[in-house]
Amino acid sequence: MALTLSGVPEPAPLTRSWTPPPSYDLRGHLSVLRRGPYDPCHRVEGCAVWRGTRTPQGPATLRLTQSGDGGVRAEAWGAGAEWALDGLPALLGAEDDPSAFTAHHRLTQESHRRHPGLRLGRTGLVLESLIPSVLEQKVTTEEAYRAWRLLVRRHGERAPGPHENLHVMPDAHTWCRIPSWEWHRAGVDGKRSAAIVHAVRRARRMEEAAAMELPDAMARLQAIPGIGPWTAAETLQRSNGAPDALTVGDLHLPRIIGYALTGARDTDDAGMLELLAPYEGQRHRAARLILLTGRKPARRQPRFPVGDIARL
Repeated sequence: MALTLSGVPEPAPLTRSWTPPPSYDLRGHLSVLRRGPYDPCHRVEGCAVWRGTRTPQGPATLRLTQSGDGGVRAEAWGAGAEWALDGLPALLGAEDDPSAFTAHHRLTQESHRRHPGLRLGRTGLVLESLIPSVLEQKVTTEEAYRAWRLLVRRHGERAPGPHENLHVMPDAHTWCRIPSWEWHRAGVDGKRSAAIVHAVRRARRMEEAAAMELPDAMARLQAIPGIGPWTAAETLQRSNGAPDALTVGDLHLPRIIGYALTGARDTDDAGMLELLAPYEGQRHRAARLILLTGRKPARRQPRFPVGDIARL
């Protein structure tokens, strides 16, 4: 029997199993929730994916494994364990309907054929995806991942259960109490930290968006200063599993979509929207399928420089 850090026997986990569709890839499916290779809330170790999450009932840890026959088994610890297991099928994509997708290009048709197990999962947790998405605004992914890692480790808490290095992000009250110098130390400028604080002060209103239709959910999130279409879409792709939540305002996505479908190298947002117009209602899924092909233009410009405002 595993022991807690205080030497007390670790409570037995709650468990649940789910049978996915054929060709389902558990690790690939959950990878969209991972914020970099050192995400303190998401660990991949051997055949197991560990996830530390803050549910409406409290912190929870999920340990997910996929057996040789494709079945997924989940173990859960913590006050939010029951909530997390109730939402397991939705998290793994059971509520998604890929049959609603119709390919309009040979590329998307081939990608759809090659990835029949692709499902869009929904966490049902808005702030969990909104906060790291705000951190990713207009900076490199390395900077954003570092900020998320530092803030969660310093102000979050150890996830319940046996994993010693898994964390749960801070609650709304704690996010509001992070002092300005801690944001600065994590490399987060005042605009992004203010947007996060505005959002967590309206935590209940933000979480309600998980049950809304996409246009209403987008409007709810964008009512917060500092949250625009890019951040809202990146959030709702994960919290709601929204198949039409296309990311607009991204530096790279329009160029990748344009190159993959037409060979053009300088497609902008307007061009991307025009190319994906036939997929209305499924534009995020179409973009995911295109990205899975790996077809993208060769880099012609230097990488965006990594900044470090913590040293200023």
